[in-house]
Amino acid sequence: MPKKGSQRDGILRFLQAGKMITPIDALNMFGCLRLATVIFDLRQEGWDIDTIDTKSANGKNFASYKLRMKAND
Repeated sequence: MPKKGSQRDGILRFLQAGKMITPIDALNMFGCLRLATVIFDLRQEGWDIDTIDTKSANGKNFASYKLRMKAND
């Protein structure tokens, strides 16, 4: 089982690489079942993350996330 911070850190690094992340990406790559919670926490830390409403090929709606800019230090 990964350490608590490792999912968050991995997701943040992924976003910092300019990539968009979906809940299924977070599950497959980081074992994260609650991506929205991680995104909420990152936003609380000052990271500017956009939510993009996305529709799958089978018509299901879900959120994708993309980092807009670096957090204010």
